[in-house]
Order: sequence, then C-alpha cells, then structure tokens
Amino acid sequence: MTWKPSPQEGVDPLTLPLNPLQGYLLSRLDGSVDVPTLAVLINLGEDQVAGMLDELVTLGAVAPEWPQAAAFPTSSQEEAPFEAEAEIEGEDTPTARNRTTTHRQLFELHLHAQPMDQRVARARGAAEPDLSAFCFDPTAEVIRSVMENQRTGLVHARLIAAHHRTAAGLEALGAHPAFTNDEGVRRALLQNPLLPLGLYRRLWSPKRLLEQYLVAMSRDAPEQLRAMARDLLRTSFNQRASEERAELILTTEGRCLASLVGITIDGHTTAILCRRTYVSTLFIQNIARWSAAPPQLIAHLRRQDVVKRNAVLRQLLERHPNAG
Repeated sequence: MTWKPSPQEGVDPLTLPLNPLQGYLLSRLDGSVDVPTLAVLINLGEDQVAGMLDELVTLGAVAPEWPQAAAFPTSSQEEAPFEAEAEIEGEDTPTARNRTTTHRQLFELHLHAQPMDQRVARARGAAEPDLSAFCFDPTAEVIRSVMENQRTGLVHARLIAAHHRTAAGLEALGAHPAFTNDEGVRRALLQNPLLPLGLYRRLWSPKRLLEQYLVAMSRDAPEQLRAMARDLLRTSFNQRASEERAELILTTEGRCLASLVGITIDGHTTAILCRRTYVSTLFIQNIARWSAAPPQLIAHLRRQDVVKRNAVLRQLLERHPNAG
C-alpha cells in the first residue's frame, strides 16, 4: 500500500472510543509515513495495521484514503431525537455544545439562586431539563443528590465528569461503576483538573500498562493528571507480568523508558526483548539511552544488522555502561 494516512482535521481523539493500540497508532500518523513503515514502527503486520486504519477511518479519527470513502450522516441520523443524541453527549459537536450551554444557563438563571438545601432536595427527584441543569451545580452535596436520582443516566454522568470542580462531587460520581466504566465519562474525567488521585488510581490501576502510559503522555490531560499517571505507571510496572512489561517497551519503541528512570526489568522480560530482530533506529536509540538496559539486551542489539550498518547506533551502544 502507498497510502500515507493522516488524522482527520478537527476531530478530538479523546471524544472517540479508541482502544490503547488504536490511540498509539493514531499518534504516529502525520501524513508522511506509509502503511508498511507504520507496521515496522509498531511491530505489527501490514494487514493488522491496515485493519486498524480502516477502523479509525470508520470512527472518524483518520482521513479516508479516497474522499468518497468518507462517511456522511444520513437524514435519519441528522433528525435523531434528543434521546439518541444524549448517547453521544461526550462528543464535542455543535449539538452537544448547544445543549450544554442551554442547561448551564438554566442552572445559572433559575436554579443557582435557590438555597443549597432546596437545590439538594430538588435534585434528588428532578426531571429534565432541571436534572441536566443540576449537573452544573458547583457544590458536592447537590451532585450527590443528582447521583441518587433514579432518572440519572450516562448523559448526566458525562456532564458531571466534564464540568464539576470539587473532588467530593467527582468521588460521588466515582462510586457508581455503571457510569465510570463508560468511555465518555472516563475521557471527561481525564480532562478534569480536579480529578482526585484516589479516584484516578481506582479507575486506571486495573488498566494495562499501555493505557496508563497513553494517559501519562496525553496532551489533553492537565499536567497534574499526567504526573499522577506517571506515578501510577511506575508503580504498576513493577507489579505486572514480564510479557506486559515487554509489550509496553516494544509498542512504544522504548519511549516509555523516559518515565521509568531508575526502574529495572527482570530476566524474563529481557529474554522476551532479546528474541526479536530490530530495525527501528528509534527503539535502539531509546534503549541505548536507558541506563538500566541489561547487558544481554545491549549485546543483542549490537548484533542487529541495522546497528552494524549505522556507526552512530554502534557508538551509542558501545558507550553504554552495560556494554562490556
């Protein structure tokens, strides 16, 4: 294939239900790299990469290879009722933004002036549109009442995750796994600067290392959240199986090692890494700059053809403290 895929303009990846590998592939796209090269960079077969790209095109994350392949909404989709639109409340669309503005205005103009005790009582039994408006209440007590409301659904959980700014209110949301398991809620929480450390750890500790790494590197997450994600990644790395550690290092081409300074790997992880043939200069450079790289891995890389042909790579590996 000669297609050099590029991200779809104007689309925020965090609004899409991407898995970690899709997110990583998307991060490598800039319109200058073709499919065979991408396959080498992420250590997958060309067919696998092509299949993932087709999925990303379908999701709207990647521009189609041919303009006519782009998907357009049908008239029935454009005329979908509010209930159908509510399922995609997490998306940054004009419809979603208008709905958010309307509910915020309703709260500010008609509900905010009421005493807090009255708002707490009303939120517990409110119906639309007041229920969505109460999601913009700045007090944790009202948010707790919203979460106790039997009418509360994913739309409201996503509004709270995106717009609420107290740790106690977000913890009230976090007490409901049916909501926090939703990708839209999680994406919104990752962009919320008040996401509590404890809630982040509960939600992301079970995730694979690669998913934790993507949060740590996300440009859309606040810096304090990226710092929390890096700390969790370091803790989780020491607790995971060798296969998962090797997967993280290989999939990120060693980029993750910059967040794992001072952490070593066991013999099984080293053995997994030494079973492969490498052609990625970026991977070799990152390993060469990793002070904890095991001697066996350094020796294995020095035997690779790409290193034998590249004087700079040879020198980097030869100067490594574990090269002897």
